[in-house]
Amino acid sequence: MKTYAILGGGGSFGIHTALYLLDHAEPKKVIGVGRNALRPEPFSLNIEKRKNFRYYAYHINYELDLLMEMLDKEKPQVIINYAAQGEGAVSWKKSWRFFETNSMALAKLSEELMSRDYLERFIQVGTSELYGSVDFAAKETTPIQATSPYAASKAAFDMYLISAHRFLKFPMNIVRPSNAYCPGQLLHRVIPKTVICGLTGRKLPLQGGGRAEKSYIHARDLGRAIHLMSEKAPLGAIYNAGPKEPTSIRRVVELTADALGIPFSQLAEVTDDRLGQDSRYWLDSSAIKRDLGWEPQISWEEGLAEMVAWGRKYKDDLRDWPMDYTLRA
Repeated sequence: MKTYAILGGGGSFGIHTALYLLDHAEPKKVIGVGRNALRPEPFSLNIEKRKNFRYYAYHINYELDLLMEMLDKEKPQVIINYAAQGEGAVSWKKSWRFFETNSMALAKLSEELMSRDYLERFIQVGTSELYGSVDFAAKETTPIQATSPYAASKAAFDMYLISAHRFLKFPMNIVRPSNAYCPGQLLHRVIPKTVICGLTGRKLPLQGGGRAEKSYIHARDLGRAIHLMSEKAPLGAIYNAGPKEPTSIRRVVELTADALGIPFSQLAEVTDDRLGQDSRYWLDSSAIKRDLGWEPQISWEEGLAEMVAWGRKYKDDLRDWPMDYTLRA
């Protein structure tokens, strides 16, 4: 029985990975670590009530000493890192904050972890954005073409980990997932925003008419990929994790409108495109299927039905929740 620590564990993807591990990995303990206390129930999904789960609030940038004291006490064999300053579209302003967290803080953490003999595996959750906009399914060996400071900062830490494994035998893996979605996701993301707009009679601003294509998976599928990596992946391996084909944002909104039972025209209005919007994120995930047997299992129909059920359950709590991204340290 292993102890797992999930950094960035207060976010929706960290929470869904924790839930997946609690349900499927037979863990000794799953530890979530975030920079704040857990958010209210619509976002925390009551994970704090689950047996064998413990949550700590430490800021990876400013409380590394306290974080390491906790890790040395709990001695997790597997550390999964979601902690990041996210959202590429806003990273053109105060871009140094993205490098501060996504590169520098994580390099400091990794250097500390290199002297801990309890660590068996560090799994970095990367991003498909570092491949940039592509007209083919990008492989793990496709050259990095970061098109935002966010993507560049994520790529920098990936390169650090690759070097640390090669020369210092740091026990790491990297997963580069496509865009994930799930109940509990903050409302600046397109799918939860669409659901809440539809349930509260508001118009969704559809940037650039939703022409951009992205690849989407449910966060539970991502949690399963991470669990398989923790059990079976050769150390040092990097895996993409996404669906076979991308989907336009307009089509995602159309599918969400169908799940809500309302017309697309009632739900969305076209607005200007955002700065630096890539036209297509598309991953070749054949390596993780070949090596670990992973491929997405949750269909759009199933996943969006979950999103709508979540939105209906917490509509009164979410009605006035902010829908814009807020940059914080």
